[in-house]
Amino acid sequence: MKAARLQTPRRPVKKPSNNRPKDPVGVYCRVRPLTTSDDACCVEVISNTTIQLHPPDGIKVNRNGEFKEMQYSFKEVFGAFTTQKELFNVVAQPLVEDLIHGKNGLLFTYGVTGSGKTHTMTGSPGDGGLLPRCLDMIFCSIGPFQAKRYVFKPDDKNTMEVQNEVDALLERQKRDAQPTATPKIGSSRQRMDPEFADMITVPEHCKAEGVDEDSVYSLFVSYVEIYNNYLYDLLEEVPPDPIKPKWNSNATPVRNVEFIPPQSKNLREDSNHNMYVAGCTEVEVKSTEEAFEVFWKGQKKRRIANTTLNRESSRSHSVFIIKLAQAPLDADGDNVLQAKDQTTVSQLSLVDLAGSERTTRTKAEGNRLREAGNINQSLMTLRTCIEVLRENQMYGTNKMVPYRDSKLTHLFKNYFDGEGKVRMIVCVNPKADDYEETLLVMRFAEMTQEVEVARPVDKPICGLTPGRRYRNQAFKEELTRKLELRGGPIDGDPKFTEFILQSFAPLPSVELMDANDEYTLPRLIECLEQRQRARHLATEEVKKIVNTIRGMLQDWDSNFSVKENYIQDQQEKLLEKDRIISGQKSETERLEKKIKTLEYKIDILQKTANIYEEDKRTLQHELDERDQKLHRELSDKRRLEQRMQGVVTDTKMKWEKECERRVQAKQLEMQNKLWVKDEKLKQLKAIVAETRMERPEKPERTPRERDQKVQNAPPVRLRHRRSRSAGGERWVDHKPVGSIDIDTVLQPHIPNAITVAVPNEKALAKCDKYILTHQELASDGEIETKLIKGEVFKTRGGGQSVQFTDVEKLKQESPAGTRKRRSSPSAPPPEDTTESEWTDVETRCSVAVEMKAGSSLGPGYQHHAQPKRRKP
Repeated sequence: MKAARLQTPRRPVKKPSNNRPKDPVGVYCRVRPLTTSDDACCVEVISNTTIQLHPPDGIKVNRNGEFKEMQYSFKEVFGAFTTQKELFNVVAQPLVEDLIHGKNGLLFTYGVTGSGKTHTMTGSPGDGGLLPRCLDMIFCSIGPFQAKRYVFKPDDKNTMEVQNEVDALLERQKRDAQPTATPKIGSSRQRMDPEFADMITVPEHCKAEGVDEDSVYSLFVSYVEIYNNYLYDLLEEVPPDPIKPKWNSNATPVRNVEFIPPQSKNLREDSNHNMYVAGCTEVEVKSTEEAFEVFWKGQKKRRIANTTLNRESSRSHSVFIIKLAQAPLDADGDNVLQAKDQTTVSQLSLVDLAGSERTTRTKAEGNRLREAGNINQSLMTLRTCIEVLRENQMYGTNKMVPYRDSKLTHLFKNYFDGEGKVRMIVCVNPKADDYEETLLVMRFAEMTQEVEVARPVDKPICGLTPGRRYRNQAFKEELTRKLELRGGPIDGDPKFTEFILQSFAPLPSVELMDANDEYTLPRLIECLEQRQRARHLATEEVKKIVNTIRGMLQDWDSNFSVKENYIQDQQEKLLEKDRIISGQKSETERLEKKIKTLEYKIDILQKTANIYEEDKRTLQHELDERDQKLHRELSDKRRLEQRMQGVVTDTKMKWEKECERRVQAKQLEMQNKLWVKDEKLKQLKAIVAETRMERPEKPERTPRERDQKVQNAPPVRLRHRRSRSAGGERWVDHKPVGSIDIDTVLQPHIPNAITVAVPNEKALAKCDKYILTHQELASDGEIETKLIKGEVFKTRGGGQSVQFTDVEKLKQESPAGTRKRRSSPSAPPPEDTTESEWTDVETRCSVAVEMKAGSSLGPGYQHHAQPKRRKP
């Protein structure tokens, strides 16, 4: 069996401490001036922290078509007339101070194409931007404390090695001996490139405070760009290859081999989990001019192109990395301490982001379109990372931040994880054409301000005694002075040289008589050996004297420092006492003036108190008189209240009796009315009961009488009327309980109909037509029948619904001359009346009462049971 493959254990990831204090990302805004006065402006600076966006004409911001002005706040807003110095003092100077104190920093410019990002970072001739000002401040601060070249040597793992003076000297000689070595850059203006000579003119030199004078410093710079999501080293020197053809951006061979595009680099993570560009060229510089020359050399290789929106548009993100290495001096203050754990490396990244743009406006094609797509994609990834960081911090989630989706965000991962301060300058072009892009930039900036980054950790303090450098310099100066007092300088006084030569043994004669002379050479060798021993003894003696003098100087220095400290403490105490005395004197004078003022105030207050006392007595007398008057009025009021209380009681009792009398009279009146109604109802019920009694049947007529009546009657031609509702459909014939069949030839006849008293779902499901028979009493006392028709539909829920479409009316009327009113309920009807003449007043009343009691005809034709009328 094969042995199982062993997996390399994963290196534990260093988790940042959550207890470290956090600061929000500093977001600043800079508004560039308009190019011409005719351009419409959409940005207005409200205050030093707020700007306002005005939508131009033709842009609908809200859904209802109204215009809306929006305000955005920043840490600080710089207007169109802000100088580069003012911007540097607020934004970049704190980052440079942190760099010198061993902390990292990130500063990047963000905005639309043509908003002034590159101008803010680089500047213009005669007015340098943030980058040259940062370099100038660094060299003004560490200038006298810089190490010699190649004392600090960068390795391939993003760390620094410290070499001794001998190795550094050999390295310098080796580099100088190379034919391709670059010539040293002088500080004179004549030797500088005139193309950028005026760019680094920074008349306002500034210096950081609290620089460690017992350390040595060395500055390294590197310059990379991110183009189409690939990393390129702009300082890399590619030797020309005569065999392989050279290709330009148009995929065609070129004959001029002055510039060859560098190879793409990879991102790696060092032992401290910081991201760096593997194999990137790091150049050690010793002055501002030299550093800016290196920057300008890489700037010429940066990819720019002419677009519709900008004549020189950056097609890549550029990152200029300033790396500062520092190490403490040893205990003697003479050499650099070569302990790697005491070496501190801090870096400041200055990023000039490419501008976000819309292809509909730039009308880019081909390579320009591809470049714009990659630029917008990387900026979108940056927005996504900021959104996830903001969500994790605000809501306590633990979502993975997609740093690896873009080289831009992956390179700055350690900054957002708490390895340095982050500052962003939002550049804004106030012209109206860039309103929509500027609105997106403002929203991203507003979201970025809510992201918090942990503060960087301070570097550990070296345990050596401070002041070593100046103590070593003082020792050398004192040694030189002592030597001058003893015999003058060694190189400058010839008598001292003669004295040293006379102390040696005299040289014997070196004249050779023959080739076999064995006497002269041994004597010469012995003499030289004696001189060598004397020189060695003198050297040892000098070393002992030097050590003795050094120890004495150190003792004197320590005693002097102690005495100086004691004197300084005493002076400080004296100064403190003088300050206390002067403070007490001033306090005494102040108190004396205050006493005089208070005495004057006391006199005034005493006079005022006397006046108030007189007023008080007068007012007290008036108050007593008013109290007596109030007591009298109060007693009068109480007597009046008692009197009014009796009147109120009498009036109340009177009205209570009157109300009881009126209520009783009203009750009696209502009882009388109720009794009258009850009597009328009893009479009506009696009438209804009489009408329901069986009437005597009519006497049958003889056949002769019937034949004679038929012969005398005019011939009647019967016509059959077919109802419009009769058809081939299936009907639901809804006849409520109590419907009365009327004797008319127009009675509808519906074949194949389902007759129901109450409609149900089963009957409606089988039919597609519906008819409702509704009967009501007309104003003339006759019964009117309405046939309400409708169609049956199936509902979405599976039931049935009826939609009424037509109404037919059937009404039966009797001739006006044949109607009579009965004089008594027992009188029989006349024999010659027809069947339709039986409906007299009593019958109609009974039908009306029953229909009124049992029928409720609403607006939806809802019918209830009606009593069936009985035929006579």
